[in-house]
Amino acid sequence: MELQHWLGRATHAIQDWAGTFGPYQPHPALQVDDDRFASVFEKFTGRLKDNYPFFHPRYAGQMLKPPHPAAVVGYLTAMLINPNNHALDGGPATAAMEREAVQQLATMFGYDTHLGHLTTSGTIANLEALFVARELHPGKGVAYSTEAHYTHGRMCGVLGVEGFPVPTDDLGRMDLDALEELLRGGRVGTVVLTAGTTGLGAVEPVHEALALRERYGVRIHVDAAYGGFFTLLAGAEGPEALPAEPWRAVAQADSIVVDPHKHGLQPYGCGAVLFRDPTVGRFYLHDSPYTYFTSDELHLGEISLECSRAGAAAAALWLTFQLLPPTHDGLGQVLAAGRRAALHWAELIERSEHLELYQAPQLDIVSYFPKTGQMALSEIDAASDRILQEGMNDSHDPVFLSTLRVNADRFAALHPKVTADADGARILRSVLMKPESETYVHHLHQRLEQLARS
Repeated sequence: MELQHWLGRATHAIQDWAGTFGPYQPHPALQVDDDRFASVFEKFTGRLKDNYPFFHPRYAGQMLKPPHPAAVVGYLTAMLINPNNHALDGGPATAAMEREAVQQLATMFGYDTHLGHLTTSGTIANLEALFVARELHPGKGVAYSTEAHYTHGRMCGVLGVEGFPVPTDDLGRMDLDALEELLRGGRVGTVVLTAGTTGLGAVEPVHEALALRERYGVRIHVDAAYGGFFTLLAGAEGPEALPAEPWRAVAQADSIVVDPHKHGLQPYGCGAVLFRDPTVGRFYLHDSPYTYFTSDELHLGEISLECSRAGAAAAALWLTFQLLPPTHDGLGQVLAAGRRAALHWAELIERSEHLELYQAPQLDIVSYFPKTGQMALSEIDAASDRILQEGMNDSHDPVFLSTLRVNADRFAALHPKVTADADGARILRSVLMKPESETYVHHLHQRLEQLARS
């Protein structure tokens, strides 16, 4: 699709709709001279050049990529109206779109019933899930792995509940034996399991943890902010297929968080929270006498901690899902390309004389480090930083990576031959979430080998 064409169609469509309400005179206080705007716009676009090429497959650093053109058109079209999805009065059309899109997310995860809505981020979505958990288990704490997103500990502080970090296994997944030992103490009411950690993309054993819920009466929350859409590859055929067990078990979780602004091809910010039991909506009850007045239907603001939220985010997600639905044959093919890219690059690294794979990718994140003379942590750390800087600052053939710090014990568990002369080391980390990475991996690998050799 040609973005410029559809953006033009968007402005005309909204102008035609607005014209049905009759003419009016815009206030002169809002008027800006074209020449003045052109001057400021030139400065603005110049400032935007101070960015990394998130759109290009040579950018293989953080979890960043541009939204799909359909999401851009959907967002900007609705933004010209600027609906607020807090109340049906603020955005009747986009509120309906949000409900439909959230239903598609719930179906994707296997929820038969649900209560859910979009949020401005995964952080806020997790806050809502933990807020409900606190109300259901007052006085009890929250357990999460040491590899879980740092905001879980922060949100526990916000909610005034105790947080319990749980050790992980060698692959960065929650150690369920350590979790059970913690649960025996009776101080935990909720367990957070991460389906796709932001460091290594580790998928924690949701299917095995469900037995602990039955045994200890805890609540299971799945933070699938990063990895959630990979459920579309669970049990599929082909090299990109993922083990079905943890993903099928997500349907039994009490709550789920997923971020469409990651693998759902959406612009920031678009998170989502889903609850399996719709009756938890009672914890959101509040009164806003000037807001909810045109409909007896449940307003989205009545099941959300947030107030104002951009209806444009719902419009963008709805339009995208109409074209690339959250199914294996729809959006799943986008994720499959990134997953295949990660697996292929891992194979290339395993055959490399200059790079070593840190661990096999579980989703689409590849972790690796340069082979050095003494293979000591201090050398690996320095070489990783050098490759990061040289690759990013090469004006002829740049490559954009990220690093991940690994402590000495974790490093030794996977690579016992590495000398632990420091308390840890930075390794290189690449997120291949753009499907174009699949055809660019060979270039990335050759470029990294060049940098590792130098």
